[in-house]
Amino acid sequence: MGKLDGRVVIVTGAARGQGEQEARLFVEEGARVVLADVLDEQGEAVAKELGEQARYVHLDVSSEEGWTAAVAAAKDAFGKVDGLVNNAGILRFNALVDTPLDEFMQVVNVNQVGCFLGIRAVAPAIAEAGGGTIVNTASYTAVTGMAAVGTYAATKHAILGLTRVAALELADSGIRVNAVCPGAIDTAMSNPAQLDPDADASEMSAALDELYRKLVPLGRVGRPREVADLALFLSSGDSSYITGQPFVIDGGWLAGVSIV
Repeated sequence: MGKLDGRVVIVTGAARGQGEQEARLFVEEGARVVLADVLDEQGEAVAKELGEQARYVHLDVSSEEGWTAAVAAAKDAFGKVDGLVNNAGILRFNALVDTPLDEFMQVVNVNQVGCFLGIRAVAPAIAEAGGGTIVNTASYTAVTGMAAVGTYAATKHAILGLTRVAALELADSGIRVNAVCPGAIDTAMSNPAQLDPDADASEMSAALDELYRKLVPLGRVGRPREVADLALFLSSGDSSYITGQPFVIDGGWLAGVSIV
């Protein structure tokens, strides 16, 4: 018996990184998963590898029409939807005073608007299925500040607000809504070498471990599968009495600064 037997879950940003690991783990635990992304070739390859329990749909999370089509595709493939992981997100580095408005809005549209549209589009389907779960991907920067990523941090703070309001409003429909708040995770967002076929991504991973050995109590960068494990917990019956909460997964980074 898997922890998600009988469940149908949409995972955004599922072509690589955290989203891919979430999709893989959810399938392992018995779910049927709709992988949604704009990286069609990669997303289709992952879905094909996962077999009959998976489908891929192209989804720009900032598009209302895209969300409508994704929900329809999930129902057509598997008959219902009773779970959502709003994982898709982008990051841009810039000082606030140097950030162009179009860059700010690009991050807002993917991270914040995408999360809002996902909740709005999928919640009715989850209610129709008798209840379920929504997991929003916020960030370590949703609960603290970080220089040079102000736009990203602003959107992740907003996601926590959306999570809490959605938890209040959707509880009567049997829908629990929580947020994961990852710190530094070894994905393409923090390890660009993963995007370069000629680069050694493992070498960069080792460099990240060395960097975070000095910053994080647990002494290393996080792994995507660890975030997937947390998303599984929040999507399963193991968290049946939890809603409206942020869950920080950062190796202890938020705990404070060591001076020795």
